[in-house]
Amino acid sequence: MLSVSEMRFGYSGEDTLKSIGFAVGPGEFVALMGPNGSGKTTMMRCINRVLKVRGGSIEIGGDDVLSLSLEDLAKVCATVPADASLDFVLTVRDFVSLGRSPYVTNIWWDSREDEEMVDRALRDFGIAGYAGRRLSEVSSGERARVLLAKGVVQTPKVMLVDEPSAHLDIKYKIQVMEILKKLSRKGLSIVIASHDINLLTRFCDRVMLLSRGRIVGYGPPAEVVTEESIREVFDIEVKTVMSDGVVYVLPTGSTMDLDL
Repeated sequence: MLSVSEMRFGYSGEDTLKSIGFAVGPGEFVALMGPNGSGKTTMMRCINRVLKVRGGSIEIGGDDVLSLSLEDLAKVCATVPADASLDFVLTVRDFVSLGRSPYVTNIWWDSREDEEMVDRALRDFGIAGYAGRRLSEVSSGERARVLLAKGVVQTPKVMLVDEPSAHLDIKYKIQVMEILKKLSRKGLSIVIASHDINLLTRFCDRVMLLSRGRIVGYGPPAEVVTEESIREVFDIEVKTVMSDGVVYVLPTGSTMDLDL
């Protein structure tokens, strides 16, 4: 569904993303894992064309992303940011309805089909009771579900999710991951960037390990997430434990010598 080949990007003279290539199949849930500055968010911003790549190709469903209009790109690729600006004065319902913007054909965009789709998303994500509230009036956990609902009503083929649980407690972190897993099982291809390693290994089908703008591992979590790879990429000592077929990471200490 998503195919990236030889993608390069840089903010100045040197490439910060170097010869990136990978594929995500229909209904796959893929994690982007790596330390701060490794290129996770930058990669997603290249895929959705917020940033202009220096070279390579990006395809979604066989369509060349670089040749699509922004409107057509929004129909196949939705981006879910870590949080929404609280400056928005929109209600939860109105904000979710923005996901239908790429399909506007008339001055009155909200067809009955659009309304039904938004109503269904509000129910599915458990936020129908907050539909009339402003975004600033709901909790971080509720806003995370609002952002996901907006992405879903966009009816994309691929969803890029950036740190969806960064400010959430463990209950809502798991809830968000369960929602994303269910969406992927319905055929949506999802790429998520997060620092919650153990949630990623538990819920995602594959893990992409990034280091200094390069992919250093891509495959099933149990194959990619090892004591050696985590030590190399994150510069920290860990133990890995298998439980019910899922690999979990337990930090044991930093490799850095601290003279305090």
